[in-house]
Amino acid sequence: MKVIAGLGNPGPEYEDTPHNVGFDVVALLAERLAAEWRRSTRFQARLARVERGSDAWLLTQPQTFMNLSGTSVVPLLRYYGGVPGDLVVVLDDADLPMGRIRIRPEGGSGGHRGLASVIETLGTGEFARVRLGVGRAGTADNGLVDHVLGRFDQTRRQEARRMVAVAADAVQCLVEKGLAEAMNRYNGMQAEPADPASGS
Repeated sequence: MKVIAGLGNPGPEYEDTPHNVGFDVVALLAERLAAEWRRSTRFQARLARVERGSDAWLLTQPQTFMNLSGTSVVPLLRYYGGVPGDLVVVLDDADLPMGRIRIRPEGGSGGHRGLASVIETLGTGEFARVRLGVGRAGTADNGLVDHVLGRFDQTRRQEARRMVAVAADAVQCLVEKGLAEAMNRYNGMQAEPADPASGS
């Protein structure tokens, strides 16, 4: 079973924020695939199971808050007999421009505390991750926190929705056709329209 974990923070106050685009991707996948959500107290998560032929996917939104994501995701993966290669983590990345998508087969946290929690709890960074660019509001830590936890304005909300839709396509491609195919198709993709002034 593939476990597809979208990282974010629970609660209405965090909806429509850059830090929750991982939540948004798995929510869109569940909607597309007509999967029903249920709450799991045991795993501190919202779960939606998807049957795809002989395969099964488990979509999850950890309800632990971002910094403790690993304490939800990793026990869930182990309960279903999964290994690190069965895990796909979807998350925001402030170091990527808004709308940019990057898929990696493994690696470090890049300073993302939710991803760091998963790596620390799992004991390895050898699992796929799909990063969604949300850009940076500023270089100071406080500015970054305010940026990722602040709600999108109308323009950026539209950009985020396009990015989430493309990222959902990328995750589905990754799980169904493999990491190499997904990386070839989607790595570096800019999910927002090109600026006409740029000439591109």
